Amino acid sequence: MRYYIADCHFFHDSLNRQMDCRGFASAEEMNAYMLRKWNEKVRWNDDVVILGDLSWGGPEETTALLEQLNGHLCLIRGNHDPFGEKKGYPVTRFKWIRDYTEMRDDGRKVVLCHYPVFCYNGQYRTEEDGSPKTYMLYGHVHDTQDQRLVEQFIRISEETVRYKKDGSPYRLPCRMINCFCGYSDYTPLTLDEWIENDARRRAAQPFSPRL
Repeated sequence: MRYYIADCHFFHDSLNRQMDCRGFASAEEMNAYMLRKWNEKVRWNDDVVILGDLSWGGPEETTALLEQLNGHLCLIRGNHDPFGEKKGYPVTRFKWIRDYTEMRDDGRKVVLCHYPVFCYNGQYRTEEDGSPKTYMLYGHVHDTQDQRLVEQFIRISEETVRYKKDGSPYRLPCRMINCFCGYSDYTPLTLDEWIENDARRRAAQPFSPRL
């Protein structure tokens, strides 16, 4: 099984009061909760693709964290990931570390980057029934106003009508999914689970074209 998650920010205590406002009493309480949610879902033989910004901690505490996380860890490097760049941060716990990659997941293509890619490779490819062949999974923007901008772009794209060579109309596909850990109660999810999670969250969220 393969799971995805972004922006855990283990040890980042200020996120409990600022930006995410996660609400934990301390970084220790937050870490314990995220670790429990992770290991309740992920088995040791599963793959977990981390879409950046895993840990805010120092080398020793981050090393200890990595040893407690279940699964084969794969890292899409974020702007706060020191692995392979700063002394003391281990890389051996990771199956691979990349800045960007494209993979297959149950017959579908996934474009993986810490940052949202608006015109991603394979965006226009769909099945005969119109379902997408490609998904763009990202992190970085958490649940901020930047994410609202991304959602506005997605809506504009989905409402855009284009025409095939035979003159028949079609709507522009745009399947960008923010795998922010706060959207999944800090639990890594499969691609299908993220697709369902994203659809449910967007349907419940009122849209305002003005920011």
